[in-house]
Amino acid sequence: MRKLFHYTLLILSLALVTSYSHASSQVNDRAALADLKVGQAVFLIDIADAKKMNFYLEVIQGTFKGMQEQGVTPDFVMVYIGPSVQYLSTSPNAETEEEHGALLMDIESNVEKLAELGIKQEICAVATDVFGIDNKTLLPELNLVGDGFISLIGYQAQGYHLVPVY
Repeated sequence: MRKLFHYTLLILSLALVTSYSHASSQVNDRAALADLKVGQAVFLIDIADAKKMNFYLEVIQGTFKGMQEQGVTPDFVMVYIGPSVQYLSTSPNAETEEEHGALLMDIESNVEKLAELGIKQEICAVATDVFGIDNKTLLPELNLVGDGFISLIGYQAQGYHLVPVY
């Protein structure tokens, strides 16, 4: 009886995955993308929860790839401000390390993957100062900027569209 249950569960899972992949190939963003050739976005990353932050780092990778698949060249910049900076150090404080351990490694891996995609990533020096992060310990894929808000204003003035991620 137990084998039958597991077998049935496996079959249902496969059916769901198959239907999802079929449905997702039919779903697109045609109306929003219209004749767009390049999609410029600046993501404001201001997240205090490590698990949520890691989730959004993965979502942004999917957004990048989704635009490519729909014929639009993504031109993304991410600006980390506020409590997000706590998770972007090679030497987090003891409390952050203890509370988030393995998740910090996932975040670091996702930051690397984002960089490999060609996504620029900036981190705010005001925030690193407020949260006591030594700038010498920042993940190497990050570019330290004086003020994340100034960076956001500058990118928007250059035509990038703000995507706030809280």
